[in-house]
Amino acid sequence: MDAIYVGIDVSKDRLDVAVRPNGESLFVSRNGAGIDKLIGRLKTVSPRLAAIEATGGFETVVAAGLAGAGLPVVVVNPAQVRAFAQALGRRAKTDPIDAAVIAHFAEATKPQVRQLPDETTQMLADLVSRRRQIVEMIASESQRARRVTSARLKKSIARLHKALEKELSDLDGEIGDHVRGTPAWAEKEDLLASVPGIGPTIARSLIAELPELGSLDRRQIAALAGLAPWTRQSGQWRGKSFIGGGRANVRRVLFMGAMVAARFNPELKRFRDRLVAAGKPKLVAIIAVARKLLTILNAILRDKTPWQLKNA
Repeated sequence: MDAIYVGIDVSKDRLDVAVRPNGESLFVSRNGAGIDKLIGRLKTVSPRLAAIEATGGFETVVAAGLAGAGLPVVVVNPAQVRAFAQALGRRAKTDPIDAAVIAHFAEATKPQVRQLPDETTQMLADLVSRRRQIVEMIASESQRARRVTSARLKKSIARLHKALEKELSDLDGEIGDHVRGTPAWAEKEDLLASVPGIGPTIARSLIAELPELGSLDRRQIAALAGLAPWTRQSGQWRGKSFIGGGRANVRRVLFMGAMVAARFNPELKRFRDRLVAAGKPKLVAIIAVARKLLTILNAILRDKTPWQLKNA
C-alpha cells in the first residue's frame, strides 16, 4: 500500500487539503469544528506525513491540533514549496492547487517531523514576537519624528513613543518572569548569556524561537537558522555561496550577537580579524562569526557547560 502524504494550504478562514497519491481533495473551516473534522478524516487514511505551509501564524493552531491528535505534522517553508512548484511548471495558483503542491512536496522531500513547542514555549515565542513588533514600531516613530516639522505632530509622535517604550518595558518584564520562573529556561539563559555578545534579549529569543538548540548537530542547527552556506555550481563553474531560508528572526538576533561578539568576545574577535586579514569582506566575516557563534551556543546547551575562553 502506498504511503499517504497530505498537503494543507491555510488561509484566514479555511483549510484546503490534498491527499497523495489518491488525489482526494477537501476543504474545512479554519476553526475548532473544521479542525476536528479534518483530524477525523486524516485518521481514517493514516498519513505518513501531513505538511502545512507556514502562513503568517495562521498555521499554528492547525499544526497544534493535528499534532495533539497524534498525527505526524510538519510546517514547511513556503519559499521551498514555491521553488518546488516552479520546478514542476505549476504556474497556476489557487488554494486547492497549492494544497496539492504541498502534498507533492512532502512526498518528494519527506521533511523531518519535529516536536512542536509546548504551550509554555509557544507563549514565550509569542511574547518575543510581540516585543520585536514593538521595537519596529518605536524605530518607525523615531524616523517620523526626524521628518515632521509640525509641533502638533511632534507631540503626537512623542506621546506614542512614550507609550511604546512603556509597553516594551512591560513586555521585557513579562518575558523575564516567564524565563526566570521556568527552571529549565533559567538554566538555558544563564548558559547562553555566559558567552560574551549574548545578552538576555538574544538568549530569550533563542530559547523561544530555536528550541532545538543543543539537540541537533552543528550542520542541522545552522540549516535551521538559515546560516548554512549553499553554492551555485554547474560543471566546472562555481558561483558565490549564499545563506538563506531557515528562521529569519533567529538569524537576525544571531547577527546582532555576532556584531557585538566580533568586538567584545576575544575568541570570536580573533576569528573575525583573521578572516578580514585574509581578504574576506566584512559582511562575509560577520556571517561566519554568526555561524561560529551558533555552533558555540549549540555545544554549550548540549554539554550544559558555560562558555570558557580558549587559549590564544
